[in-house]
Amino acid sequence: MERGGTVLQSAPQTARPPSIPCWPLFPRSHNPPRSTGCGVARLRHGRCTPWVAEQLRYCCCLNIKRYLLVHKVVQHSMARVFSSGGPQETNLGSEEMRKDKFLIDCGSDQECVLGGIVALGKFDALHTGHRELVIQASKAGTPFLLSFVGIAEVLGWESRPPIVAQCDRKRVLASWAPYCGNEVPLEYQVQFSVVRHLTPRQFVEKLSKELKVSGVVAGQNYRFGYKATGDASELVRLCKEYGLAAFIVRPVMDKNQRSYNGAYRSINSSDKGQVSSTRVRHALAMGDVDYVAELLGRKHRLVLSLDKQFCSQKQILVPRSCMLNQPPKDGAYYNCTVLVDDKLIGPASVVIDTENINIELDDESLEAQDIIPDHQFIGIEFG
Repeated sequence: MERGGTVLQSAPQTARPPSIPCWPLFPRSHNPPRSTGCGVARLRHGRCTPWVAEQLRYCCCLNIKRYLLVHKVVQHSMARVFSSGGPQETNLGSEEMRKDKFLIDCGSDQECVLGGIVALGKFDALHTGHRELVIQASKAGTPFLLSFVGIAEVLGWESRPPIVAQCDRKRVLASWAPYCGNEVPLEYQVQFSVVRHLTPRQFVEKLSKELKVSGVVAGQNYRFGYKATGDASELVRLCKEYGLAAFIVRPVMDKNQRSYNGAYRSINSSDKGQVSSTRVRHALAMGDVDYVAELLGRKHRLVLSLDKQFCSQKQILVPRSCMLNQPPKDGAYYNCTVLVDDKLIGPASVVIDTENINIELDDESLEAQDIIPDHQFIGIEFG
């Protein structure tokens, strides 16, 4: 194994076979059994008769079997991970269980969305169309998002950074509370590889019998089931059959479609002018942050991890490798807002190039070196 590689190696806990307890086979106040002519053995002159030997073998066998069973469980459930950072223990049993879990970030009981109304989708951008689904869910009950993840890896799509950083998703969902009766919707993730082979019926059955939801919300163009064979109308039919409420929401249309050089940019064959994550990505690629804000219903926030930054008096230089989500097109952006670990710092100008993100603070009273230490993330809101 090359240096720095990671090796999984079985590392069972050291255990000894249990010693067989020594106790009288018969209480002292009683005599050992006498022969009754039925082959029952007895003690003679302190020696072990066949009957006693059989009892000892039985007792020993039980203890050895118990030891082997415990030993096997320990071997299965414990392993040691060796890497350049040193050994760490991990629980293989829980990893194997996680592969088969419907909700990968929910407990083993899978009751996180029990009785709730779940909105179904990928929810990459968390845009205004997604918000409408959650608003409808909140009107019918307790709202949840079931986000399908790992689709690109399974289908062989090109890997892309998310539009919303994973660490920033809860903040975005919290901002939707005023639209949802002041209730913050919670999000749970579904591993696509676990559900991709399910038929539409099997998928709805899982929602009903395993997750025990009360209803579902989906967009008008929602497809589900193996090879996307199910559509919104079939979802309604199956939900009715399984006693679930079903709500189909019309897409939110992009009323302010932007043209570039006098022409509208083609999105994809399924685009009908609705707000979509693909449309958000295209707007970011064009550097039109105002248009992105219209689609999202909020300003786009780029999140950077603070582990390789360089600070001068007014500037913070962060390499692109620290980006946790998709940035806008390379270029200069003014009227930006800088936040550190979700705490507002102040206005700034930002220049994005092929290697770095250069942040220049506008407030003369702020020192870049004073605001960075002991923090994990820096956020930049555009526009």
